Amino acid sequence: MASSSTSFIKESYQYDVFLSFSGEDTRKNFVDHLYDALQKQGIHTFKDDERLEKGKGINGQLLKSIEDSKFFIIVFSKKYASSSWCLNELVKIMECQKSNEQSAYPVFYDVDPSEVRKQRGPVGEALARHTNIETGKWREALTEAANLSGWDLRNTADGHEAKVIKLIVEQISLELRSINVNFDDKLVGMEPRVQVLQKSLDISSNDVRMIGIKGMGGAGKTTLARATFDRLSIHFEAKSFVENVREVSKASLSGLLSLQRKILSDLLNGQGKNVSSVHDGTNMMKTKLRGREVLLVLDDVDHKDQLEALAGDLNWFKAGSRIIITTRDEQVLISHRVKWIRDVNLLSDEEAIGLFSRYAFGKDIPIQEYERQSLQVVRYASGLPLTIKVLGSFLCGKDKPEWIDALARLKQIPLKETLEKLELSYESLEDDYKEIFLDIACLLKGWEKNKAIRLLESCGFHARNGLRVLEQRSLITFNANHFAVYLSMHDHIEEMGKNIVRRLHPDDPNKHSRLWIQEEIEDVLGNDLGTEAIRCINIKLTPEIVMEGLGNMKKLRCLTVNHRDDDKDCDNLVKIDEVSQYFPNAL
Repeated sequence: MASSSTSFIKESYQYDVFLSFSGEDTRKNFVDHLYDALQKQGIHTFKDDERLEKGKGINGQLLKSIEDSKFFIIVFSKKYASSSWCLNELVKIMECQKSNEQSAYPVFYDVDPSEVRKQRGPVGEALARHTNIETGKWREALTEAANLSGWDLRNTADGHEAKVIKLIVEQISLELRSINVNFDDKLVGMEPRVQVLQKSLDISSNDVRMIGIKGMGGAGKTTLARATFDRLSIHFEAKSFVENVREVSKASLSGLLSLQRKILSDLLNGQGKNVSSVHDGTNMMKTKLRGREVLLVLDDVDHKDQLEALAGDLNWFKAGSRIIITTRDEQVLISHRVKWIRDVNLLSDEEAIGLFSRYAFGKDIPIQEYERQSLQVVRYASGLPLTIKVLGSFLCGKDKPEWIDALARLKQIPLKETLEKLELSYESLEDDYKEIFLDIACLLKGWEKNKAIRLLESCGFHARNGLRVLEQRSLITFNANHFAVYLSMHDHIEEMGKNIVRRLHPDDPNKHSRLWIQEEIEDVLGNDLGTEAIRCINIKLTPEIVMEGLGNMKKLRCLTVNHRDDDKDCDNLVKIDEVSQYFPNAL
């Protein structure tokens, strides 16, 4: 993920903000609260709490602190102009404002901007007490500062200090972010996706809103949530991004409790660290979070219990709060009554080639010599960001023969990192749904939905519920035309399913539960190698097929047949007793 804009600023400046104020009348009230709010937002702020005696010259260390600050907030109060220290500080600030890429914002705390601009009223009276020859510089600086855009507490947010402080913090946060407004160079295609999600979040609305982001593993759900969180967090009183909810909650008995403690600590300024049980944590969240407008992200949720403990109900939160939930399982969102659910879209070919090029070549387009191979990678990845990033990083710096060898290897050996990520969705399935998934991956992809249901039901499965569960887990999709609905799945998910079937005995097809490779089927049948391990076969009938080889497959439950001369007839379900006497146990 891109580094935060604030950290980008700190590479150029020691401080994000320098506060200039009269300690005599603002240090223990407005300035103290403003400083605290800036710090909590992660804005590195300089506030001098140990000034020299009145009348003494501004020291070198303070001058350097001004030079090393990106923004200046000048709090004008009745006694500001009484301090030569403040006035010398102001002169230096205005010099930096003119000569460098630094910006100053005035805050008129208890004085009229016109009094500062024209040195009248309390400001003029305070200035008149000075006999310093630098009065001319001071007057000029006061006038220049008063002409800048800022905040007048008497006219802004009805004079409520807390509201004005919130506006100041938001403005500075926006300014800091605008300096590095673009996403990380490697987050290709993220901007339009964030904009769509922002529209659903609608932070201008005063309701409490939970939004789910669902999609297959490696599709970019976390990246989208993080980019949106970074973009919008400045608009909320408190924020918390909770990573790896599934992993942490299952790692130990206290997993959920540790997540509750993190949320409470993030959103309530360190509170909640001593919560002793999930029950107590839930009660504390119910009662304490109602007082703050928060942005909360719960990443990689896979069970309703997690949501009940971490974001149980909309009434836990203050109006205006937003909760973003990422998951592979849509049913988790539905059962928690999440109203807004958004799919994360896979990358287009153009976006995919751009993302791959960033990782492989450090530029927007492939090196000409590698264009053909780059397109092969994109076709293999089928829009999945995880695969694109893994292959881009792996191929970076390699010569062309190594590229060709690596791409040839993918045809035989799937990409391990992608399969491990995808397989998390499979592992969480009930056993019968796992069987349905493997049937689809190995045999039924492309089948008309109703025919697939009839076949699966004939094998004893509750197919309608099974297909719905697989769809909600982003393991299958349905493609419809004017005539029918067909089963489909991402190429990598199909690859993952077939890998699960083959990996324990990669060189012994007769030990696989499903057979779909014609040469292997012919070998098993022709050499009478069939075993009870084999459950399903997708076969092309040819004269060469020796049907007697099926006799050893006592637990065969499913045979799908298509003819060599008619490949389009791939969903021709053949009843076993119509094919051969050797199928008494198959349906």
